Amino acid sequence: MEKFVYLDHAATSPLDPRVFRVMQPWLTEKFGNPSSFHSPGKEAKDAIEAARLDISKILSCRAEEIIFTSGGTESDNLAILGFARANSGFGKHIVVSAIEHHAVLEAVVQLEKEGFEATRVLPNSDGVIDPESVKAAVRPDTILISVMLANNEVGIIQPVSEIGNWLQKKRGEKQYPVFHSDACQAAGALDLSIEKLHVDMLTINGSKIYGPKGVGALYARKGIRLQPLQFGGAQERGIRPGTENVAAIIGLAAALALAQKEKDQESARLVMLRDKLIKGVLETIPKTKLNGHQSERLPNNANISFLDIEGEALMLYLDAKGIFVSTGSACTSASLDPSHVILALGKTPEEAHGAMRFTLGRSTTSADIDYVLEVLPPLVAKLREISSVKL
Repeated sequence: MEKFVYLDHAATSPLDPRVFRVMQPWLTEKFGNPSSFHSPGKEAKDAIEAARLDISKILSCRAEEIIFTSGGTESDNLAILGFARANSGFGKHIVVSAIEHHAVLEAVVQLEKEGFEATRVLPNSDGVIDPESVKAAVRPDTILISVMLANNEVGIIQPVSEIGNWLQKKRGEKQYPVFHSDACQAAGALDLSIEKLHVDMLTINGSKIYGPKGVGALYARKGIRLQPLQFGGAQERGIRPGTENVAAIIGLAAALALAQKEKDQESARLVMLRDKLIKGVLETIPKTKLNGHQSERLPNNANISFLDIEGEALMLYLDAKGIFVSTGSACTSASLDPSHVILALGKTPEEAHGAMRFTLGRSTTSADIDYVLEVLPPLVAKLREISSVKL
């Protein structure tokens, strides 16, 4: 393959070599079980606690408020299922945005099967959740609200801080409703300070920030009651049992620290490349539409609908040219259903089927964007000639 242009960083990012170097000793010679009382075990336990402390400093929270998990999906499930089940005596109503990751939405569906009720708040046509719509959805029996910090498909940044600030003022001495936000996509670009976001729970993971796959964390404010999803050990205060993945946890902390340290400079670079891509596509290829707000989006995300074609077909043609993109969330790539996020923006199923997600990263160059803009127009024209989809 002559070219290798990876524009699917929202699905996963490559492991940063600097992160790997930090992890490597814990993959080989430092193999102690953190639950063991001998020296190798204590060394592993101390390393986990150091990583927990490092992450807590970035989030501006207490170290004991960080729970390590196997990734963003488990963290979201623990926040939604674990909290709702542990606090159902105070109410059984949940408010979520309609554009959440499936890790949140499917957890809510499961809770509905258990007798809970849920209100799904739609975004406006730009993909932004209106705080007033969230406020209007809250009922006396609402115990949990979940709105992601930035959407994983269209990259739109949500007014989490505004919602959280309102909740804190409204709540007063009451404990409910509690506010959760999925920050997996936002962790490499936005400020994660709990003090500024005003959230009670926050989800992050490693694979979106050039860290290892299979590791994540859930911030849960002190006093939050969570019912475990698994059983069998006392790790993570008994909330998430199982022998900890020491190397991955250390890698997560290292990746998050690097991402937060470099986010301003890298974001500015990516915005220029992202806007170059968007402008080039919209100006050179007819019948294309940007999905979501023009600027209130993650620096690396460009989600564009190509009308009169199937996104999956275009993705395969691009793959043959060494350009790797996505038609939506990586977690639903096996599904032929149109994106629930694009549909929630008021788009037609045809527009949703023609949506392509380009997510740039640290390796993306201006030459890469030039190559995409060279390859895309003839491929789209070719597919439109043979396509049965016409809008």
